[in-house]
Amino acid sequence: MNRSEQDYIGRGIAFPLKVNVQGGLKIDGGDRNIEESISTILNTKLGERVYRPNFGCRLADLTFAPMNPQTILLARVYVEEALNRWEPRIKVTGVYAEPDPIRGRLDLKILYRLKDGHDIRSMVYPFYLLPPSEK
Repeated sequence: MNRSEQDYIGRGIAFPLKVNVQGGLKIDGGDRNIEESISTILNTKLGERVYRPNFGCRLADLTFAPMNPQTILLARVYVEEALNRWEPRIKVTGVYAEPDPIRGRLDLKILYRLKDGHDIRSMVYPFYLLPPSEK
């Protein structure tokens, strides 16, 4: 990753919050920063943020939904919709879902690239239709 690409991606406080060896807050940059941002967007329910009620993703609406083609399609649409709206540094090139009915989850594979780049990157986000205690 060259210097201008790193500047474009930025740096920020690590999420979840961590303490570095000097006792300050850990700072992350580069790919790690983007993956943390994607996770934050997908883990945030719409209406959860007080001053930004439209921030987040509608995935939580699918909790307890049956694992069928409609639910899988909605999960893919919700992820792409949220990332296109809230993560301006990337361009989503595809969202694919692998159902895991035994664990009650969808493994959502997100393919993306930096807006100014050509390298395709990927991340897998596990979404549980049933909370672990409900299985």
